[in-house]
Amino acid sequence: MDTAAAFTFRDAADTDVDALVALIESAYRGDSSRAGWTTEADILHGQRTDPDGVLAVIEAPESRLLTVERDGRIVACCQLEHRGLYAYFGMFAVSPLVQGEGLGKTVMAEAERQARETWGVVEMHMTVISVREELIAWYERRGYRRTGRTTPFPYGDERFGIPQRDDLEFELLVKELI
Repeated sequence: MDTAAAFTFRDAADTDVDALVALIESAYRGDSSRAGWTTEADILHGQRTDPDGVLAVIEAPESRLLTVERDGRIVACCQLEHRGLYAYFGMFAVSPLVQGEGLGKTVMAEAERQARETWGVVEMHMTVISVREELIAWYERRGYRRTGRTTPFPYGDERFGIPQRDDLEFELLVKELI
């Protein structure tokens, strides 16, 4: 199956905020996220994002929220942010209902292509919760490498969720785009 042909890629609009929040929450939090493999439900409770956070990404001048639709319904998204020589990749979500169809790989490849062609960046950076070994391995199979550089998880800031363990931190992953 040609995954790309079945999906439409576009930049998110303000009118997409509620659908995007619902998508991101469904991919990472609560029981609905358990239908897919990207769930964080065992390590974080509470919200993954909120309307203000999604709208901020849409409206930021050096940022875009790439949105993927199938049959008029948003099924995936990712944030791209221009940061000089590299782009930051974040807010990546694929609906649990379509995980396993190859859409995640397609979205990443399109995000990398757009960042390279639009901004001329030579690297893509992302941060991943370091205990998410299966997810990190998935990114490594797509050319990302672990850097060992970590930043603390924002404990006490419920905008990012309610941690269920005390060893959470973000690790920087990097991929060369040249």
